[in-house]
This record gives sequence, structure tokens and C-alpha cells, in this order.
Amino acid sequence: RFPVEISLGYYKMETEQFVFAFVNDITKRVEYENHIKQLNAELEEKIEARTAELKETVEKLGIQIKDTETAEAELVQLFAFQKAILDNAAALIIATDKDGFIKLINPEVERLLGYRSDEVIGIYKPTLFHDKNETEHRARQFSKELNKEVEAGFETYVAKTKMNLLNEHEWIYISKAGKKIPVWLAVSAMNDSDGNIIGFLGIANDITERKKTEQELQKSLEKEMELNELKSRFVSMASHEFRTPLSTVLSSAYLLSKYTTTEDQEKRTKHIDRIISSVTTLTDTLNDFLSVGKIEEGKIQVRWKEFDIKEHLTSIISDLRPVLKNGQNITYTHIGPTTVTLDLSLLKHIAMNLISNSIKFSGANALINVKSEVLDGYIEFSVKDNGLGISHEDQGHLFERFFRGTNVANIQGTGLGLHIVKKYAELMNGSINLESELNKGTAITVTFKMMQHDENF
Repeated sequence: RFPVEISLGYYKMETEQFVFAFVNDITKRVEYENHIKQLNAELEEKIEARTAELKETVEKLGIQIKDTETAEAELVQLFAFQKAILDNAAALIIATDKDGFIKLINPEVERLLGYRSDEVIGIYKPTLFHDKNETEHRARQFSKELNKEVEAGFETYVAKTKMNLLNEHEWIYISKAGKKIPVWLAVSAMNDSDGNIIGFLGIANDITERKKTEQELQKSLEKEMELNELKSRFVSMASHEFRTPLSTVLSSAYLLSKYTTTEDQEKRTKHIDRIISSVTTLTDTLNDFLSVGKIEEGKIQVRWKEFDIKEHLTSIISDLRPVLKNGQNITYTHIGPTTVTLDLSLLKHIAMNLISNSIKFSGANALINVKSEVLDGYIEFSVKDNGLGISHEDQGHLFERFFRGTNVANIQGTGLGLHIVKKYAELMNGSINLESELNKGTAITVTFKMMQHDENF
């Protein structure tokens, strides 16, 4: 038996409905949650126990004892008892007078915060240990909560205690060396026999480990939420991108069976071309999925090779000319030496994706400029068009998985191409820069740092 989370997605193809079921093992997440609950429970128990012990000590110290010798013996015993508690307490204990000046700190404060008793007692208030910005923020917060002005400083830590309210909060302590330590601090009042406040007692527990666990859980939850979002986007995209070419294949195959005479050869050729195009689209889509999977798993290995970049890009452009729209043209220029060291396959994928995008998102008679340059230890490859362009809002998300611009929703695509291009460029020590404006075109430049020969292997 193990806990799981199940999410469903569906799509329809003609009269049939298909359902995707995603089942996630959430054992780790449940373990994290249980661990945090346990830590919280243990922390609360410690705070209650320490507070009770110290209150008992304070009460005992206030007992009126008539017999002097007995009183001295009692006091010695009580001081010894108090010292044992303070010296062995796992919590940080700070006692102040009613004005906030420190009167006592225990060894745990000295150990964790790095201050000696003689450095702070009677000289500083607990503000010494607190983050100033956090104190000011809490003062504003408590002022609203208590409906009264709470001064930023020592008053911030004791305002609730003075009003007989529960005063337990998470704070940041700052050590003498500047280290920030998250603590859970409980502040209570010390009263005389008449009930007047004569001082305050703060008991704090270091919750660094608990915070680490919470952060790990948060990262795990964020990753799981991201995964669920990607699944939803995948189902939505896949149902559309697969349905269209599959429908085309089905209808063309059906029509092919109807064309049986020699005179129908032109019609047969037309539908065969449609089938080939649709199958190619499906293959490209599946290859994008596989590429993203390999990138995420770290399975893409860069195979460095010395080659002629001008010759390589000229060949790629030649392969893409048959898919140009009516009147479209590609110009290519190269500047500098032509011999470079990159991964041939990854560069081909980058070039084909960027040039194909320019063809796809540009109209008839459009000019697409391709340029490569090898200069000053860098290799640059750029593609510029005068097509649809990309809005400033969309540009910030363009390299995310499955993201597609709002102005190209009706044009076929997976939303994975530029994400893969960026990842492939980074694998070859490259970076990508995009400049675009709606209805005025897009220019994308990929820059690679030139590798020394002995760095390539």
C-alpha cells in the first residue's frame, strides 16, 4: 500500500473519447508532511516543558520563608536548580528586566549566537539578536492586529505578553558572526507577588532543521505542481497536434481507395503528399517530446567535431527550400573563418528550428536572412524575418515548455521548439538573444563561445 495522486485528462477524436490517467506516487510528500507535523509537535512540547520549569522556579523564588537558615538553604538549592536548567536547556533562554535590558542568558545563547554573558548583560536589549527589518515589519503587523501603535524595538517582542495574549512567533536571530538562525520564540512575563511585571522571559528553539525540511517539501510540491501543469498542457496540446494530422491521414487514405483509374493519378499523388506531410508532422512532434525528455534526464551528450559551418548551414538551407511558401526566399551570408568546433547534430536542430519558424510565421514573398559569423573567440548564428513577430508579454515566456504566442494559436506547433533550441545552445556553451515586435518580424541570435581544442573532449 502506498499513497498516490490521480489526475485525469481527456480529448475527443470524432465520436470517440479518450482518457489519460496520470498516477503519481506521493509517498515522499506524505513523509515530509508527517515529519513536519512531528517536528511541530515536539517543538511545542519542548516550549511548554521549558516554560513550565522556569515558571515553577520563579514561583519558588518568590516564596516567603521566615527561617533564615532554612531560607538560605532553600535559596542555594533553588539557584542550583535554576543553574542546572539554564546550563542544560536545549533552548535559548533570555531574561530581561521590565525595561528590556538583558539580565540573564544561558549557555545555549552563548554557544549559538556567539555572545558572552559579560558582553550583553545590563548593556543590551534582545534587539541585539534580532533583524532590524523584521522587527519593523512585525511592529507594523502587530499594530494592525492589536489595534494600537506598537513601537519597533523591544516593545515589539513583548506587546502581546503585556496584554496577556499568547506570544509565540517565528523570528530570525542574528549571531555575532552575522549568521541568520530561524527560531521559534515564546515570550512570557515575570511578575512579583502583587502581579506587577518585573521582567520578561524569552525561550527560543532553533528551527533550522525544520525550515530545511519545509523548504525541501516546498520544492517537492512546486515540482509536482509544475509537473501536473505540464501534464495538463501536454494533454491539451497533444490532443490537438495529433488529431489534425491523424484526421488528414485517415481522410486521405479513405479517398485514395476511391481513386482507381489512371486519370485519378494526380488526385492520388495529392493525397499521398498529404499523408507524408502529416506523418512527418507527427514524427517531428514525437521527436520534440523525446528531446525534451532526454534534456530533462541529462541524457544529451555533446559530440564535439571540427567542421565547415558555412558548408553545413548551406546544406541545411538547401534542405528547407522545398517548404518555402510562394515567393519566399532565404539569403545566407557568412563572415570570418569557416572552421568551427561544435556538435553537428545539435547545431542542425537549432538551425532547422529557427529557419522553419521564420518560414512558418512569415507570409508569402517574405525574405528570411540567415547569417553566421566567426570572430574574436565567438560563433554567432542568426535568423531574421519580417513575419508575425512576438508581443513583449509573450517574449518573457517564449522559451518555456509548451508555450505558444497568443498570435499563433491557429498555426500548428508544439511550443517545444524554442525551449529545445535554448537547451541545446546552453549544452554547447551558448546563449540565445531574441528581438521582436508584433507585425514587424523577429531576429534570433545564438552565440557560442569558441572552445580551445583541448577543452572539446
